Amino acid sequence: MDRLMETIKDLSLLSGVSGDEGRVREYIQKRLAGHCQMRVDALGNLICEKQGAKRAPHRLMVEAHMDEVGFLVTGITETGMLRFDEVGGIDPRVVIGKPVRVGPEGVRGIIGTKAMHMQSAKERDETVPLDKLYIDIGADTKEEAEKLVSLGDSVVWESAFTPFGDGFLKARALDDRAGCAILMDMIQGEIPYDTTFVFTTQEEVGTRGAQTAAFGVDPQFAIVLETTTAADIAGVEEINQVCRLGKGPVISVMDRGAIYDKGLVNLAIATAQSRGIPAQIKEGVYGGNDARSVHTARAGVRTLAISMPCRYLHSPSCVLKTQDITATRDLTAALLASIWEESAR
Repeated sequence: MDRLMETIKDLSLLSGVSGDEGRVREYIQKRLAGHCQMRVDALGNLICEKQGAKRAPHRLMVEAHMDEVGFLVTGITETGMLRFDEVGGIDPRVVIGKPVRVGPEGVRGIIGTKAMHMQSAKERDETVPLDKLYIDIGADTKEEAEKLVSLGDSVVWESAFTPFGDGFLKARALDDRAGCAILMDMIQGEIPYDTTFVFTTQEEVGTRGAQTAAFGVDPQFAIVLETTTAADIAGVEEINQVCRLGKGPVISVMDRGAIYDKGLVNLAIATAQSRGIPAQIKEGVYGGNDARSVHTARAGVRTLAISMPCRYLHSPSCVLKTQDITATRDLTAALLASIWEESAR
């Protein structure tokens, strides 16, 4: 396994629910020591200034978010069960029966609900809402549970990093730890022009970190590295599959948060073609990412999103394909030069 994939593995195993990204940030800081100048802003964004071979005529920001969807402990029952709420958008259908880790000590638990044979026919036909679920940490009383966890503790799925099939890998939080790993790989190497790399917080709850980071960095150009939903699975008509694993990075034209700079979209397509890098256009207007906050910062930022196609997003088992990850890294690296060469004409 090469350095990039090892980094993705390490990052995917770290707890970093929105608003509680400290462990992820500390890992990145440790790995990048000596490779760039780093600072942390008030919202916890990690801002890295990397010197290139040449001084850049404008500020270019490349960013990925550190946070992941998860849960927050909101109550403890008298019988030691934990009540919780979601942090970020999670489909309740992927929650029941899943193992989790709670709080800074990573206390093990299981998300449970009333047993199926005790449910009414109506209940069995409906998705159980989160407020009817609980986390069982093996405590018998409230007092026993309070010795292990606290209200406000973050909760993440427990999910192993698992390569499988023909170049696929499964892990928790690949959205967007894979993007963070690509940024780290670029910072640890050589780049053509000075670039600001930003690891943002709280993307999953409204792209809040990106808003403050973009204001502070004040870039003229921005590349947002993300993952995006791939629906290339059974039961989905081809016309609705949006993007496909194994076809390279996904270049978005428009989503629910941004209309992307047409010049940068065309430049990304041309760069991919000239370098022989596989790439695809996102087939539909869905989702959103940090670009929604970045492109409207200050007087406006010319912004592009490059995403890795991901199956089962916001679940314990995100799935990416390794060739898409490396192609996304290659395209992003190539764009660092292409953007400045194009703007200088």
